[in-house]
Amino acid sequence: MKKYAEIIINSDALDIDKPFTYEIPEELKHEIKIGQWVKVPFGVKNSLVDGFILSIKEEEIKGIRIKKIKSIGAIESLLSENDLKLIYFIRESYLCKYIDAIKLLIPQGILKGTKNKYKMVVAIGDNSLDSNTLNKYKDIISFIKDNNGKFNKSELVNLYKFSLYKINKLVSDGYLKIEEEIVYRYNNKKYIEYSERKLTEDQIKVLNQIKDSNKKIFLLKGVTGSGKTEIYMKLVSEAISKEKSAIILVPEISLTPQMIERFKGRFGREVAVFHSKLSDGERYDEWYRVKECKAKVIIGARSALFLPVSNLGVIIIDEEHENTYKSEQNPRYVTREIAEFLSEVKDCKVILGSATPSIETYYRAITGEIELLELNNRVDNKPMPIMDIVDMREELNSGNISMFSRKLFTEIKEALYRKEQIILFLNRRGFSTFVSCRSCGYVFKCHKCDISMTYHKNGYLICHYCGYTERQQKICPKCKSKYVKHFGAGTERVEEEVKKYFKDARVLRMDVDTTRSKNAHEDIYNLFKNRKGDILIGTQMISKGLDFENVTLVGILAADMSINIPDYRSAERTFQIVTQVAGRAGRGAKEGKVIVQTYNPDHYSLNYAKSYNYEGFYNEEFTARGLMYYPPFGKILLINASSKNEKILMDFMALLKDNFEKIKDEYNNVEMLGPVSCIISKIKDNYRWQILFKGELSLDFCKKIKDKLYQLNKNVYNEVKATIDINPNNLT
Repeated sequence: MKKYAEIIINSDALDIDKPFTYEIPEELKHEIKIGQWVKVPFGVKNSLVDGFILSIKEEEIKGIRIKKIKSIGAIESLLSENDLKLIYFIRESYLCKYIDAIKLLIPQGILKGTKNKYKMVVAIGDNSLDSNTLNKYKDIISFIKDNNGKFNKSELVNLYKFSLYKINKLVSDGYLKIEEEIVYRYNNKKYIEYSERKLTEDQIKVLNQIKDSNKKIFLLKGVTGSGKTEIYMKLVSEAISKEKSAIILVPEISLTPQMIERFKGRFGREVAVFHSKLSDGERYDEWYRVKECKAKVIIGARSALFLPVSNLGVIIIDEEHENTYKSEQNPRYVTREIAEFLSEVKDCKVILGSATPSIETYYRAITGEIELLELNNRVDNKPMPIMDIVDMREELNSGNISMFSRKLFTEIKEALYRKEQIILFLNRRGFSTFVSCRSCGYVFKCHKCDISMTYHKNGYLICHYCGYTERQQKICPKCKSKYVKHFGAGTERVEEEVKKYFKDARVLRMDVDTTRSKNAHEDIYNLFKNRKGDILIGTQMISKGLDFENVTLVGILAADMSINIPDYRSAERTFQIVTQVAGRAGRGAKEGKVIVQTYNPDHYSLNYAKSYNYEGFYNEEFTARGLMYYPPFGKILLINASSKNEKILMDFMALLKDNFEKIKDEYNNVEMLGPVSCIISKIKDNYRWQILFKGELSLDFCKKIKDKLYQLNKNVYNEVKATIDINPNNLT
């Protein structure tokens, strides 16, 4: 009997989102394994393409000419049995293609041909050293012994000034030798030891609950500064003691420097780091280091969850409520759901940590589906920072037109006088929000997107959706007046104003524009941590997790930004972000203060945040969600479609509506809204429309909608690009 492999082709085409059968050649029968990367002929021209083996079968296939596998891309299996289970789960749960799920698990650098990096280094040789040689070459030999295999000849000569003649002489006599050494491209920096802290009674209670519980999923709800990180470290330490591994996820790359510093300070070289800022080579090294069990602790953004970890003991998702844990590209997975699937497959525990859990997660905890753990006090019973809400309407009425309220201005001045540090938060980068003509009201919009351009201090207008850039015009293109002015404010403007009013303050800014370079997050973090900056200005990347003991004042400059987003989660996000940013203050010995500036001071999200009353906010928000049948009461399914031709797009959406209504009528408690133009109706010259379903959406219903969408998209309107998303982050 012949052997055949079921193979997924590495292509994004919808037509080939299925396994293809290939014959395994006789010469490869003993080498081919499930999960392997192979090269196969495909299509009419039999072009060689990459493929991945899902299964192997032995049978007789007659009457059909079956193509053969050409070669093996990598001897070892890149995908394990558990990986294949995860691929099937992702494809079914998030309505994506096989290859979308596979690409999550294999770094693209491997398929591009990334290999280990080597260099020829000098090491201690095989011949025994006699006393005369040892005395004569003591300096070189001692250095090589202390740094065995670290340096090549060039480094020893040019950096450490050793004699090339002496090195060559010792090599020829066999006292030293030249070896090929792998150069690892991951973070090899040594960190100051981060010693264990004495746990509070609350922390010990939480750890015992986790240890004694039969449940696998836990919500650790702890106020900011309550010591959640120390609990994470204890759980990791226990996993390592049992020869198990641990994954710790953080939502923002800005948090990784602090986490790396602490975990590498505690666990040393056993820690691997994985996130989007790594090069292909670094990702390759870390991926293989994890696969070969050379790293037991993995820290990173959501992509770290897909590393080939063996014997997994615990998954920790810090700040579980954050939007960044939901992928915005195919497959549009939810990190928490992937972690919970892995907990079943790999028999490990999952800890969801947050001071402000998502409504859905907290609902599951109080209904007993997952176990609730609570830390209601800061370590050493430090008080929560006092929060003041400033009504900016009153500031305007009193003649204050600056971006700083009188209260915040005074507090900044006093904190600087006391040599304390300050964080100013504004969730918008750039210099000003938009540019408009005061004469006719014309707003400078992106030519490719239906969105206003943001002015940056370099004199350019930039679209933050497509990246389109143009130099700012001083004459209105509509009415030709000169009354063109910037409105609103971004972090660049805040920085300029701070430097204007507080000339002696050392100011740092952390946003997308200042953190484009590779180590920028870590550099800014270290400068502020080492008190080489007095005021840190930033967007949401400074809003959570960061722990600076000398920060006593936090200013939230425009809380209305998140309140006014047209989305059912806007109140929840406002409460979370205000509470999280406020938690950066008063974490050391000194008490903290928080000033929240808003034009909507009576909004319930701000008032509950002021008193750190999560339960009160949850109850009010939960009631509103129930009335609208939003999660956790039901699900949302969003169909987005875009095209450069708006007429074709509208025809396609009308066709979808007719077909979707027939499917909807087969199910109870399902509501369809649309089709309608998206809130942002055009991006990158593509018009955008959407259809939304909400209610009791089963996987069966979602799959029927997906199949019909792709069928019509492929056969009738293939120039329209369509996407499908379950419980999307936003509806814009």
